[in-house]
Amino acid sequence: MHNHPSGDPKPSGDDIEMTKEIAKAAEAFGISIHHHLAIGRKGNERFRSLSGL
Repeated sequence: MHNHPSGDPKPSGDDIEMTKEIAKAAEAFGISIHHHLAIGRKGNERFRSLSGL
């Protein structure tokens, strides 16, 4: 989970790519990434529902 200081919780392309890279690296250690949330003043976004993670 991380915050978006702009207040808009919509993940950027860079957010989505970074999340995919982290999930791939974690897999090598047997760690599963179950969710990634972005929090902003305007609500939150779940990356899994937006990016197929």
